[in-house]
Amino acid sequence: MRARMALAASGLPVRVREIILRDKPPEMLAASPKGTVPVLVQVDGGVIDESLQIMHWALARNDPEGWLRADPAETARLIARNDGPFKHALDRYKYADRHKTDSAAHRDSAMDVVAVLSAHLATNGGQLLGPAPTLADIAVFPFVRQFAATDEDFWESHAPANVRAWLAGHVSGPRFAAIMTRFPRWQTGAEEPLLTAR
Repeated sequence: MRARMALAASGLPVRVREIILRDKPPEMLAASPKGTVPVLVQVDGGVIDESLQIMHWALARNDPEGWLRADPAETARLIARNDGPFKHALDRYKYADRHKTDSAAHRDSAMDVVAVLSAHLATNGGQLLGPAPTLADIAVFPFVRQFAATDEDFWESHAPANVRAWLAGHVSGPRFAAIMTRFPRWQTGAEEPLLTAR
């Protein structure tokens, strides 16, 4: 989600190959043998297969909304907390049976990170690093969305109001709706639709 959000915001012409992870096409594995999404294949054949790197690649080329304007060090700290401790706790909360973990303990660990987000929102006027969205907001909110959806009743009754409003604002926007479009499954020789900005 976050890679598509940045690609859409950049306005760069990007063609999409929608795949099913349980049936990965050979072209995908040839580009990125690790077999995870997203995978960005550049015109010159270069490959980027990490979502955050794709975000930076797109916004370095065109950043019309100023997502890179926030302090880089603070941006990196917020994203590292999300991609590290928060994602670790989220996976073990969401998939407790698979990980054989204490779901409630990991939920509480994730909520500690949510409290940090709440403090940033309260200090910065509605978004994590200022009054308007930046790279940090877009990189983090898809994971908070997963956390909220794991137990919606818990989220509604325990998450800080400002984090709930922040998340709702991001998932209700036209760009999020556009990037969540389900394209037809891609197969060799099939059409590759353009990712739309809105």
